Amino acid sequence: MHDIKAIRENPDAFDAALARRGDAPVSAAVLKLDEARRGMILNAETAQADQNKASKLVGAAKASGDEAEFERLRQLVSDKKAEVAAMQAQAKDLDAQLTDMLARIPNLPTDDVPEGADENDNVEVNRWGDVPSFDFKPVEHYEIGGVAASMDFETAAKVSGARFVMLKGAVARIHRALAQFMVDTHVDHNGLEEHMTPVLVRDEAMYGTDKLPKFGDDSYQTTNGWWLIPTSEVTLTYSVAGDVLDEGTLPRRMTAHTLCFRSEAGSAGRDTSGMLRQHQFEKVEMVSVTHPDASDDEQKRMLRCAEDLLERLGIPYRTVHLCTGDMGFGARRTFDIEAWLPGQNAYREISSVSTTGDFQARRMNARFRPADGGKPQFVHTLNGSGLAVGRCLIAVLENGQRADGSVQLPAVLAPYLGGKTTLGADGTLA
Repeated sequence: MHDIKAIRENPDAFDAALARRGDAPVSAAVLKLDEARRGMILNAETAQADQNKASKLVGAAKASGDEAEFERLRQLVSDKKAEVAAMQAQAKDLDAQLTDMLARIPNLPTDDVPEGADENDNVEVNRWGDVPSFDFKPVEHYEIGGVAASMDFETAAKVSGARFVMLKGAVARIHRALAQFMVDTHVDHNGLEEHMTPVLVRDEAMYGTDKLPKFGDDSYQTTNGWWLIPTSEVTLTYSVAGDVLDEGTLPRRMTAHTLCFRSEAGSAGRDTSGMLRQHQFEKVEMVSVTHPDASDDEQKRMLRCAEDLLERLGIPYRTVHLCTGDMGFGARRTFDIEAWLPGQNAYREISSVSTTGDFQARRMNARFRPADGGKPQFVHTLNGSGLAVGRCLIAVLENGQRADGSVQLPAVLAPYLGGKTTLGADGTLA
């Protein structure tokens, strides 16, 4: 959510920042609605004052025995009361319209975000690891001999339809091991507090984390109104909604491993093979709630947390700074981490780390009280994948594949796999 005062003070700068995203100017429409809202509030307050003034004269007219004046004033009070109610209702409606308009405007990019129209204009800022070379043609994850029997798309389609998968046996265990490894690393090495959160949330939680109203079609809603979370960013971030936190408790660093659900609206025909793009998947999320002065450094720290996981797993990756035309709706700045997938001969996104500034905090009224006792200020919120578990499984399987259909697994997973380090061509761990 944007600060209406900032738009009033510098509408041209606001429109210029939106233009960097490729969006049309909106300040004129916003300020016109804001002016109408404020004008109606003033009219209602003026009519309320007239009503109060007339109310005080009613008693005096009654006491003086001036029945005609008494009736006139009583009617005036009644008329003013109806007039005030109508104006207040109009002001409330205009306020709701303004709030809805502001809620649909994306966050403004920071000055250092590179200009660009789409993913082709993203800027690579880091690359780690050597892309593996094979003495055979590498295949995609679902085609690897030791994986194929345990990655069952047909049964999942029978049960749920397209874009679902049923993992079995050793592959299911490797998937679980990856999630445990990620959470343990975040808790033991990165100082995040583990949470187990609901996956069903109310409208307010989706709205407060900028998923509503604009992106309702991207998520699933139950018949009784709950939403299935697209990521635990929603639950972790919204946990501070309406709170006034002590400055000394910041930053709050949280992580959660949850199921996630996305309708993948608009992605028809994209990544239909394998488990790269699913309606249901698992992700380990990182969320930080910080002092505004610390949020830029916090984003760098979170980015390193995600990159470090891939380095521990031995997965080559590159990090890109998303351009203005490729950033998400709520982000001020985003870095994507893309893991190397030999089967596709390409880097594919495995994590996004974004700072939203006070964009989400304003929507959910999350603030902190300065240590010096000053006026409460809005916190900054940040979120990042640490990591997408299914996509990490894909990267592990494809980078570790061997000609005979077996897979060499990362050594850091051995403690979670009973000491086993290989997925055999027969689909068993050894």
